[in-house]
Amino acid sequence: MDPTFRGVASNSDVTEDDLNSFRYSVNEIFTQVQKRFSGQLSHAKLFGSVHCSLLEKQVTEVEQFYQSIDVQSNNVKDKGREKHLTGTRKPLHCTSNREADPSYKMQEIMRQFSVIFHQLAQHKWAWPFLDPVDVVGLGLHDYYQIIKNPMDFSTIKRKMDAKNGSGYKNVREIYSDVRLIFKNAMKYNDEKHNIHVMAKTLLEKFEKKWLQLLPKVVQAESGLLKKETQLQLETQLAQQAAYVNTARDVSLALCEVDMNLKNLKEMVIEKCRKLSTQEKIAITTSFSRLTPENLMRALKIISENDPNFQLNAEEVNLDLDAQSDYTLWRLHVFTKKALEDQERTTEDIAANHNDNIEDKKNNTKRRRL
Repeated sequence: MDPTFRGVASNSDVTEDDLNSFRYSVNEIFTQVQKRFSGQLSHAKLFGSVHCSLLEKQVTEVEQFYQSIDVQSNNVKDKGREKHLTGTRKPLHCTSNREADPSYKMQEIMRQFSVIFHQLAQHKWAWPFLDPVDVVGLGLHDYYQIIKNPMDFSTIKRKMDAKNGSGYKNVREIYSDVRLIFKNAMKYNDEKHNIHVMAKTLLEKFEKKWLQLLPKVVQAESGLLKKETQLQLETQLAQQAAYVNTARDVSLALCEVDMNLKNLKEMVIEKCRKLSTQEKIAITTSFSRLTPENLMRALKIISENDPNFQLNAEEVNLDLDAQSDYTLWRLHVFTKKALEDQERTTEDIAANHNDNIEDKKNNTKRRRL
């Protein structure tokens, strides 16, 4: 039950028609909420708890969305380079537009890198690196102690051709694995060993080819990052617009429900007894006993229903007789509860103070002993 109505004695003049009027008003409020959220409540029962749960859920979703905006913005740069090599978008019909597309540029770079890779694999000195090292057959018992990440051309080729998402995400990952093949061979074999010399020679040839391709890689990566950022921004703006509309609808619904509930409370107050003169005097007297915070809350109750009342004036003139029954009952309930809370707080402080004094006395006695 609303605190405004606690302690409000009912008037003997209240009739069955009055009660039906109250019921009708409550049903009207529920109906308005139902119409506003009819699409979302099509499978839900029309109960107040359902509406509260729905509104609360929508508010939570809006808050979470705006909290996630900063996180999404920070992740845009990281996602730029992780763009998959084979784009999922359909190729554009216009050749000039297709060539300008960052995804197409990256695919073209992959094609050029694939040519470099196959040329390197067909070199006459590439045979030791085509397949995984036969550690057992060659008796290389310490190989895995020295080489922690073995690599070879067949493994790279298989990963390049993978279609299940386990392949390389960008050309730099392939470049890194190709270098790893030769770095492993140079690390395990002595500088004068043929395998070391062959690996070093092929690595130098590969690095020269890579340096020629690198400017195109950087340009394509920059384009992908810009494209990813733009897509992220467009998606975010679309979501933001949707959540702005949701927030606006929820706000309007809450304001409308709040206004209707206020009107309903005023209707109930009209059917209840008037405050007595003694109760009005008690309200006036209680003002002097309220804390500054509670006094400001009490004055705010008056200003909400009395447009002529100046809340922030240096000197406030309060005429309770000029206030509506609704405002008087709100003040009556509020001041009574506020004074009770203040009294409890004072008692708690006094009890804690006495406990502290008792503890000090006990500590003093222990020191003397």
